[in-house]
Amino acid sequence: MTKLVESIAKALVENPEHVVVTEQAEGQGNVLQLRVAADDMGKVIGKQGRIAKALRTVVKAAATKQNKKVSVEILSEDE
Repeated sequence: MTKLVESIAKALVENPEHVVVTEQAEGQGNVLQLRVAADDMGKVIGKQGRIAKALRTVVKAAATKQNKKVSVEILSEDE
């Protein structure tokens, strides 16, 4: 799942070398933390959050197929 998010994020941003995806177990599911450069936050989130919502939808669909619960958090590099 992390490779999927990483691939999509790297295609969207200006600084793909700053994209880092980590996975953490939390409660009943996992949380994928996507870190991008501060300048690229807008590109990953999109207008009115549409790109972020689409990314979360794709991850949720892939997780459902594997009977898992996964959520995505988008963070800037300095957080």
